[in-house]
Amino acid sequence: MKRVRLHILLDGRDVPETSALKYVDEIESFMNDLNDADFDAQIASGGGRMKITMDRYEANWPMVEEGWKIHVRGLGRNFKSATEAIETYRAETGVVDQDLPGFVVVDENGDPKGTINDNDSVILFNFRGDRAQEISIAFDADESFDKFDRVKVPNVKFAGMLQYDADAQIPKKYLTEPPKIHYTLTEQLVNAGISEYAISETQKYGHVTYFWNGNRAAKFSEELEEYVEIESDVIPFEQRPWMKSAQITDKLCEAIRSGKYDFLRTNYPNGDMVGHTGSLEATIIGVESVDLALGRVIEAVKAVNGVLLVTADHGNADEMYEKPKKAGAPLKAKTSHTLNKVPFIVYNYDCKLKQDDDMGLSNIAATVCEILGVKPNEHWRSSIIESAE
Repeated sequence: MKRVRLHILLDGRDVPETSALKYVDEIESFMNDLNDADFDAQIASGGGRMKITMDRYEANWPMVEEGWKIHVRGLGRNFKSATEAIETYRAETGVVDQDLPGFVVVDENGDPKGTINDNDSVILFNFRGDRAQEISIAFDADESFDKFDRVKVPNVKFAGMLQYDADAQIPKKYLTEPPKIHYTLTEQLVNAGISEYAISETQKYGHVTYFWNGNRAAKFSEELEEYVEIESDVIPFEQRPWMKSAQITDKLCEAIRSGKYDFLRTNYPNGDMVGHTGSLEATIIGVESVDLALGRVIEAVKAVNGVLLVTADHGNADEMYEKPKKAGAPLKAKTSHTLNKVPFIVYNYDCKLKQDDDMGLSNIAATVCEILGVKPNEHWRSSIIESAE
């Protein structure tokens, strides 16, 4: 291997919001130590993960198209280095890393340093599947691909870090076997004949289907499972922080009152997605929107004498600012997930919650089964609840 080009997708979301240059400095220093007359590694393009390339659940294919233009075709705003691009965009826009526009790094002649061409090898070294699938499809698909006009479709060897969707074989080639996740809650419930209903808007639809079922897009049972996706708005979350909470709740309450389903699940994305923006005002509105929605859900649950469980997979809206490291320094928005404990609320079921600090999300599957009268899987951790007596 004589020539390597990196196309960097910047985070600032699950790491400090303006930490991109730290990683750019580290990787460029590493590559410079390798570079000599026979080997050349450089950064070729990049952009924020919420602006280019890394859409998920087919919510915004134009993001992927923009990434394709930048990475594959070398079409975008030109800079002499990734550092220059990041510093310039920060000065011009003030946005954090995840929202930095795309950029192309050019040489002294103004030519892109790393377009993707015939006979190249392309490795997407992302391990999480939701934001890796669409760009993988764009590389793997034949001429029937219709999500956007690729214009240039180089004949490359493309591989993912792993196969992000084994059912759909996305991508066809990968470096390491994906984890095989067995004994999921849905699988256990379907085996017991429990009917299920899953709903969310596009931004979290995969979380109540694909991720919920152990990185499996397909249903375990067409007869017993129904999935509903409410299409998310393609707009910055802080501009519409209520998102689709009302529409999700409309459908969910209708499904609850129908009596057709034994187990229903949803994910309200507001606290997470709006929380990531760092906007306190917008996040308060987002959380209040979920409060209103839960009030409606409780009324629907009451009407059928059902049981409601409320929890979260992680915090995001509970801690909106980072404590200044220096006295007198301004507050800085916290856009990453927090590490605080999350609530677990049981409504309309006579029980006690176990007082055990070791309890966590992995105890919820057994809890659901206990409430539904289904034997929990032997491989699971125990239920969170115990008899009220």
